[in-house]
Amino acid sequence: MISQSDIEKLAQLARIELTEEEKQKLAPEIDAILGYVAQIQKISSNTETQPVLGAVKNIIRTDIALNEPSSHTQDILAEAPHREGDYVTVQKIIAQ
Repeated sequence: MISQSDIEKLAQLARIELTEEEKQKLAPEIDAILGYVAQIQKISSNTETQPVLGAVKNIIRTDIALNEPSSHTQDILAEAPHREGDYVTVQKIIAQ
């Protein structure tokens, strides 16, 4: 079973605050998730790759432009709340 300190560490890494009640409730849920992941890993490690029958052929379609370049630029810029020339301006966000 996952310990309280492990749950607190996960909450710290996820940058979320948990009440004591939430920590108690999460312990069995996290254990169930980890058990499920262990089952998947067990199944994945037991499977063998099967040989491919027949020739492998990669089918690639030709990339064709369906409209003229810049044909929708002015429509898109008209919907932007703020713009500067042919560019959409957004608020500067700095994460620290």
